[in-house]
Amino acid sequence: MNACETTEAPVAARGAPVPIAEVREADANAAEVDRILHICNACRYCESFCPVFSAMTRRLDFNLADAHYLANLCHNCSACLYACQYAPPHEFGVNLPKALARVRRDTYVEYAFPKAFGQLYCRNGLAVAMAVSFGMALFLMIAIASQGRLFVPGLDADFYAVFPHNTLVLLFGTTAAWVLVALGVGLVRFWREVSAPQETLANPAAIGEAATSVLTLRYLDGGHGEGCNNEDDAFTLWRRRFHHLTFYGFMLCFASTSVATLYHYAWGIEAPYPVLSLPVLLGTLGGLGLIAGPIGLYWLNLRRNDLQIDERQKSMDRGFIALLFFISLTGLALLALRETSGMPLLLALHLGFVMGLFLTIPYGKFAHGFYRTAALLKHAIEKRLPNPIQAGSD
Repeated sequence: MNACETTEAPVAARGAPVPIAEVREADANAAEVDRILHICNACRYCESFCPVFSAMTRRLDFNLADAHYLANLCHNCSACLYACQYAPPHEFGVNLPKALARVRRDTYVEYAFPKAFGQLYCRNGLAVAMAVSFGMALFLMIAIASQGRLFVPGLDADFYAVFPHNTLVLLFGTTAAWVLVALGVGLVRFWREVSAPQETLANPAAIGEAATSVLTLRYLDGGHGEGCNNEDDAFTLWRRRFHHLTFYGFMLCFASTSVATLYHYAWGIEAPYPVLSLPVLLGTLGGLGLIAGPIGLYWLNLRRNDLQIDERQKSMDRGFIALLFFISLTGLALLALRETSGMPLLLALHLGFVMGLFLTIPYGKFAHGFYRTAALLKHAIEKRLPNPIQAGSD
């Protein structure tokens, strides 16, 4: 059995625990989602809350693929948990946010390429993220120390004097190519399993709706515009705000890199760039967002009710938060100290964390953004098709 499997028997769809000695945890988690959604389908109190419930009404039973689809459609705002009359300690024990969170963790393993990497990160997300990052940073430090460039004054912020441009392109280009392959294989596997033949991607309206939902983080509004629930039944928009800071902070940093690439290859303008240049301004704003956003998400992570979360996913969540935070922290420190003799050391440390993020993208919390986008796209497509339940009743 792997790190993300268990010997606990699953809860049957509509009955007592299945009396078998050993099952995959992914199947047990899917069975629990099926059990809960049968109760939800009979109740329908939360039907207007979020896409999970509108997608639920199109199904009478929920298989493993449905569980993965609905789990990634869920934004864990927990509005349904606090509204539910059957939530714990009721004997029905309806806790949809936790059940779907457990299936989301399974998604990172089930569709990972190669699967063993997903299993490793699933179990030790924080430790793996930090080990990879510091390991890469140490490797880069040793490389520049062997060339006598670890502490060199007078480099005038010239990063390419420490690591030649072609070396960085080869190193990060190869890594990025691997990430695209691994993430692409995972997404193709996910889409093939959860989508139906009639759900064609050639649907501009559905694509536009899904893109809008992603860019606005629409469903972090708690289904009613007042925000998510955290440690109690009070609503707050802070989870959405911190996600916005993190998401757009990352996008600004990506834009900074893209503009710098354009400067270098299209216009022949080589780094280092002035403080008021577009790449530096975009990177600075993005870096500030990636300081504030992860700090806020970590604060909320500490305060969330245990009923709302999959406790075994905390390490994965915090590994992702730590990577983004340290990338930004070392990046801003590098900008401030780029004309000092400590620049090579800071550059190696910063690139180590960037490499750590790259290598863990397909296997950890970062991947949830891609799977969630696919789930939102499927939802936007399928709701434009006839409801099979209503068609059957007619």
